[in-house]
Amino acid sequence: MYEALKIIVAIDRVSSIKNYMKFIPSAIPDVILVEPTVFGDQRGFFMETWQRQTFAENGIDYDFVQDNHSKSSQGILRGLHYQIQHPQGKLVRVVEGTVFDVAVDMRISSPTFGQWVGYELSAENHRILWVPPGFAHGFYVMSNTAEFVYKCTDYYAPEYERSVLWNDPDLAIDWHLVNEVPPVLSDKDAKAVTFKDADKFL
Repeated sequence: MYEALKIIVAIDRVSSIKNYMKFIPSAIPDVILVEPTVFGDQRGFFMETWQRQTFAENGIDYDFVQDNHSKSSQGILRGLHYQIQHPQGKLVRVVEGTVFDVAVDMRISSPTFGQWVGYELSAENHRILWVPPGFAHGFYVMSNTAEFVYKCTDYYAPEYERSVLWNDPDLAIDWHLVNEVPPVLSDKDAKAVTFKDADKFL
């Protein structure tokens, strides 16, 4: 009897996440900030980071085919990346440290074409960001190190990968650079094209 009651309480507690998980549209409504309910006590915490039905009911009706996990040091900037074919939607979060995460609308037909939004994601705030297909995405590491994990709606296709220059003047992204020191880039990202010259989605 006692074990049955414990199971019922546990189920009720987990199912309540559906009711308390917040889905907050950004200034670009298709980009959605998710704030999960975190249950914590002296042992640690538990949270649900994706649930198919709950996300579909809140406008994120996708299946995911690939999970990625990266670790980076302070000052590293990865982006702005997208795939012009097999575009990827990304559900991103941070499990160690803090990053500033950015999405840029690359869809010509969109009313927010050429606009960007950015959020601070950290292991402490537990925020999750949904970046739909049709967006360029990048992040900058603000903490000493950061571990970044994300789910993708399509497979990595390097032949279709594109990069937009992180400091493109037309985008004028405020990356929250630590002490205004220029970021560390890969060779590929350092040679990225401007937004004006980048391939776009219709």
